[in-house]
Amino acid sequence: MLEKQNNETEDMLTNQQGHPVTNNQSVRTVGNRGPMTLENYDFLEKISHFDRERIPERVVHARGAGAHGYFQSYGTVNGEPISNYTRAKVFTNTDVQTPVFVRFSTVVHGGHSPETLRDPRGFAVKFYTEDGNWDLVGNNLKIFFIRDPLKFPDMVHSFRPDPVTNVADPERTFDFLCQSPESAHMVTFVNSPWGIPANYRQMQGSGVHAYKWVNEEGKAVLVKYHWEPLQGIKNLTQKEADEIQKTDFNHATLDLYKAIEKGDYPEWELYVQVMEDGEHPELDFDPLDPTKLWYKDDFPWHKVGKMVLNKNPENYFAEVEQVAFGTGVLVDGLDFSDDKLLQGRTYSYSDTQRYRVGTNYLQLPINSPKKHVATNQEGGQMDHRTDFGKSKNIHVNYEPSLIGGLKEAKNPGKEHEPYVEGNLKRETLPRENNFGQAGETYRRFSDWERDELISNLVGALSSCRKEIQDKMIEIFTTCDEDYGKRVAEGLKNAGTNENTKMEEAVQQAEQMGQPSDPY
Repeated sequence: MLEKQNNETEDMLTNQQGHPVTNNQSVRTVGNRGPMTLENYDFLEKISHFDRERIPERVVHARGAGAHGYFQSYGTVNGEPISNYTRAKVFTNTDVQTPVFVRFSTVVHGGHSPETLRDPRGFAVKFYTEDGNWDLVGNNLKIFFIRDPLKFPDMVHSFRPDPVTNVADPERTFDFLCQSPESAHMVTFVNSPWGIPANYRQMQGSGVHAYKWVNEEGKAVLVKYHWEPLQGIKNLTQKEADEIQKTDFNHATLDLYKAIEKGDYPEWELYVQVMEDGEHPELDFDPLDPTKLWYKDDFPWHKVGKMVLNKNPENYFAEVEQVAFGTGVLVDGLDFSDDKLLQGRTYSYSDTQRYRVGTNYLQLPINSPKKHVATNQEGGQMDHRTDFGKSKNIHVNYEPSLIGGLKEAKNPGKEHEPYVEGNLKRETLPRENNFGQAGETYRRFSDWERDELISNLVGALSSCRKEIQDKMIEIFTTCDEDYGKRVAEGLKNAGTNENTKMEEAVQQAEQMGQPSDPY
């Protein structure tokens, strides 16, 4: 780096070319009030950058908060060495504190939407491991609405505002859900208090999908990941969330930031459930189905490590907004399962990051591995690498090569080679069992959680046409007779529906407003 000129100081304003800015108050014009000239470089650079300082908002998970920290493995699973199950160094090396960045988020609503809205919460962790990055991209809830990725765009569209009025409409959501019975379990969770976590520190996390662990011999087991907050778990009733929103719609972001700022570092322990890979005919569901829980009674939780968040971002945009996750970002010793939704997400997430952030999004500091990178991938927008000759002949950008190109790495263990055979089909899983676990969840809820669930469902469904209400009541009744009965009775006794409430709010705003004179 060149030395600063004699007249430069650390706090001197420059443009992005490094040119000192001597006047940041006025553009150059013909005379002091004439037309502006085209060669206002400082202005053109400043305004052009301003016009582009918002990258496209995430289609889902737009509202987010994040923090830095570390993860440390305990090295065992139920008393056994963890290496019996996986050769991933992030788990086998207990001497290392692996740096992490975590992004919490709401799913459906926009970048400045209230954090009190009923919505699943994203819980995404980027591990900067010694073998490269690993992204564990999940939610606070341990299941999902659908099991086939082909339905994902339609699902999200039904949750988003009406394309004509731009107003969120529960009827659109339940119109989709009532014809997607696999969603009954997630609908039960989202409309219960679990649909509004009190904050991010007291929120569970889950990988949702079944993944695989692979050991040195190439043998694999299915695993599910669960983050349990050592701060305890807290959820809000709808009334409590409404009260908070009256005062502050950024409460969860502020809570996380202030806790870390004062040294009250939030912690989570990571648990795994382990299952032999296979169809498991003894179960009444497919273990790869992301709409299902693996119950603890059958598949115990095993504590494998702890995560601590101890540093706030220095810049929200550079870190929280530009951080990019993907379910396909795995390291050696970790692998995919055949979960259809997981495999669909694995394509979608990285594809959307290249569109949203740019071709070279992995060169950004928040996304780049904290280890050596050597690749023949090149070009594209914002390729700002400078170390072309450190690892190879700079004239060689291909592999294999005899004249100084990059070489393949040695495989640290035997390749996992699952056996696959069968006809190509467009069918759902054979053991759908769409209602069993939803009913079990309803019965396991405490009384106040059930009361809140019924109240929230009745409130949302009251604005829907009768055929949608009837279909949802049929689904809830199939889940549990009392569940369906209470929703039906609630709708029968419901007074003002959601549409009427919205219309009343419009009228109230007009009546409450005070007239002002023009100026």
